[in-house]
Amino acid sequence: MTDPTPSAPDVEMPKKADTVAYPMARTCPLHQPDAYAEMSARRPVSVAELPSGRPVWLVASHQLAREILTDPRISANRFHPGFPHMFRSVPSQPPSDAVRHAHSLIGRAFAVDGPEHSTRKKLIISDFTVRRVQTLRPRIQEIVDRCLDRMLAGDNPTDLVQAFALPVPSEVISELLNVPLADREFYLERTRIMVDHASTVEQRQQANLDVLGKLDALITARETAPEDDVLSRLVQRNQNTETLSHDEVVGMAAFLLISGFETTANMIAMGTIGLLENPDQLALLKADPSLSSGAVEELLRYFSVSDPAGSRVALENINIGGETIPAGAGVIALAGAANWDESVFEHPERIDIRRDARAHLAFGHGAHQCIGLNLARLELDVVFSTLFRRLPGLRLERPSGELRYKEHANIYGVYEVPVSW
Repeated sequence: MTDPTPSAPDVEMPKKADTVAYPMARTCPLHQPDAYAEMSARRPVSVAELPSGRPVWLVASHQLAREILTDPRISANRFHPGFPHMFRSVPSQPPSDAVRHAHSLIGRAFAVDGPEHSTRKKLIISDFTVRRVQTLRPRIQEIVDRCLDRMLAGDNPTDLVQAFALPVPSEVISELLNVPLADREFYLERTRIMVDHASTVEQRQQANLDVLGKLDALITARETAPEDDVLSRLVQRNQNTETLSHDEVVGMAAFLLISGFETTANMIAMGTIGLLENPDQLALLKADPSLSSGAVEELLRYFSVSDPAGSRVALENINIGGETIPAGAGVIALAGAANWDESVFEHPERIDIRRDARAHLAFGHGAHQCIGLNLARLELDVVFSTLFRRLPGLRLERPSGELRYKEHANIYGVYEVPVSW
């Protein structure tokens, strides 16, 4: 979420002339970078340069991305000196103890390895199983309908992002965690700062402090007066197991809240654009709403808004794809490249909602696969089965190529989507 403090390790890497810049530019904002297809087919393991100027190994094929994300010699530790952080800016002065502590709390929520990761995950995973999440469908349906009611009663045209894509997941996660809805804008604003590469280090550090400060008070209240919500159950399980400190519970709460806002909101916006730009696929969905769950998987595959399916660091030398990734080197498994791998997905550049896209890596893979994937799938299923049923005439007010996309953010998306109906 924030910036690393350790120095980069002294790792032997190929000559700079052999490297390309990552992230790579898109010629079409709705497509993956052109270079991904060639990388996936011919250079599945290669070296690139991060915005910071540091080198990183990219893994681009579907098979090898799955392999690297389950390799025990790979670490998710964000505080390892070789971890491939994306931010290019550096602090103007050394961070304070409070800033370092805040960075550690959010960064280490689940970015740990082995037994420590499993122990932390057990504190929360039962609230995000398929069975538990499915019980939320009626309530999520109510939230989606309520957001659409407000949208229909408001301005036409309007911005789909502000009117619908952001409110739905923010209301869902706020309700699950029992976070006051009045604080939604507070958290949304700071989350945007945290994931935007254009933000300064100081801005991201202050956003971390703000979020943790507000959640600290909430967790303190749950410790003495638990309620029927995810955070209360997290607190109670932790009290029974003494796994985490109070501050670490606050950090985990922050991670859950931030993750619950950003990714799903961007998928709602991008998925809507994708369907509107492919009227044949939209017609299929309108004619048969049961295709919605398959459409969700295909849109997740197609857009891969969390392009790094996993940012890791090699703990040992790893031979993979004809290359040797040296110990201490940063590694990124590219979801966008893996999900457009022609050996797995025929004509990956096409949206086909009848395709079996369940093998995609949009949620990562292995032990560190996104803990909220079942919730995200359900939200998107309800959204896309409802949005076009209630607004059958929904259309873009501007060509998709003229919209402003989040080219400098950890999670790809779009800033606004003007629509009418």
